[in-house]
Amino acid sequence: MMCRTDQAPEPGDEYEVDATDAMFTSLLEDSAEELYEQAPCGYLSTLMDGTIAKANATLLEWLGLERSRVVGRMRFTDLLTVGGRLYHETHFAPLLRMTGEVSGIALDLKAAGKQRIPVLVTSKVKTSQDGEPLLIRTTVFDARDRRAYEQELLRGRQAAEEAARQAKAAREQAEADRERLQEALAALQQSLLPSQLPAVPGLEASSYYHTASPDLLGGDFYDLFPLDADRWGFFLGDVCGKGPQAAAVTSLTRYTLRATALHDADPVTVLTTLNTVLHERYASGDTRYCTAIFGVLEPADGHISVHLASGGHPSALVQRADGSAHYLPTPGGLLIGVLPDAPFAAARTRLLPGDTLLLYTDGLTEARTGPDRELYGDDALQTFTSAQPPAGPQALITALTGLLASFGDGLDDDTALLALGVPAPTPTTVSDNLA
Repeated sequence: MMCRTDQAPEPGDEYEVDATDAMFTSLLEDSAEELYEQAPCGYLSTLMDGTIAKANATLLEWLGLERSRVVGRMRFTDLLTVGGRLYHETHFAPLLRMTGEVSGIALDLKAAGKQRIPVLVTSKVKTSQDGEPLLIRTTVFDARDRRAYEQELLRGRQAAEEAARQAKAAREQAEADRERLQEALAALQQSLLPSQLPAVPGLEASSYYHTASPDLLGGDFYDLFPLDADRWGFFLGDVCGKGPQAAAVTSLTRYTLRATALHDADPVTVLTTLNTVLHERYASGDTRYCTAIFGVLEPADGHISVHLASGGHPSALVQRADGSAHYLPTPGGLLIGVLPDAPFAAARTRLLPGDTLLLYTDGLTEARTGPDRELYGDDALQTFTSAQPPAGPQALITALTGLLASFGDGLDDDTALLALGVPAPTPTTVSDNLA
């Protein structure tokens, strides 16, 4: 409160004036030397050779040293750790001599008991009126809290880097395990299929297997094998499900079909035996079944007789030499292994030169196509086959392989293809006749 000199003080004014005077008196008594000694940071002054000429109480308290041991007896570098002295001599001191001031340099002081005190140091050279350097004034700020924070950040960063390293190692291990699993599954899958189709006199054969996922065993299968000197057996089918269980059913199915056909090759008899084996094997547990076509090829003069039967499998498709294509109906055949007694539908046809019999699993016709993801379907397959030149089984399988690739992610099931045909006669030329 301000008091005017042209009137007497009002009651209470004297107290406020007295309190203000007392405060200023207290401030005057708090001398500059006392402020220097008790400052919240460390102060010291050194001669140009580094000898400590003055140090405040704050710094001495941090160091745990008596003033008499420091002032005039130690150099500034004696207060530093080995690393700090090296940095001071190579960077700090040269920079100070060149610029006359160094600010915010991180160093470590060596306190009593070998304790390290991280600090930030600012030094400035005091010069005389004619520019001659007289002494160095240094301010030391305690950086222990900052160092602790930096160390915590460093620990956090190291922990994050370690976690990232472990995650990367885990991903690499998982990828390596997945590759090994895929290799094992591929080898097992190949063991369930013939390594190559046998050569049959008067017959051309071709096959293809599309694996929808390298991480899962498929249940599609096919085979072509001799029954005797004049006949050949063939089959193609699809076991329900995927994985090891499906692979076990596939192995049992292939073995049963081949073994049964060597005793009685009648297609209906072969499928009936397979139905009995699967039903008895899996009736008391996890029900397993399959679809299949089994047939017999019997070469004759100029053609091949085909006798086949189907158990719940898509009908075989015949591409004729004239370019037409039609299904070989096998209505009424039930899934194999579901019922103890199941009927199976049989059919017969003849393959003439240029004709091809195509067997396939439902991965082909159940592929999703177009923007509406509609099933590809039997009609589309018949139309596609009719549009292909009747150039034999290998040409048809090549065309169908391209069709499967065009489905992209719409093809989400394994697909097996088996094509059997009679080669068309090679056209003769005038030069051949002359020869």
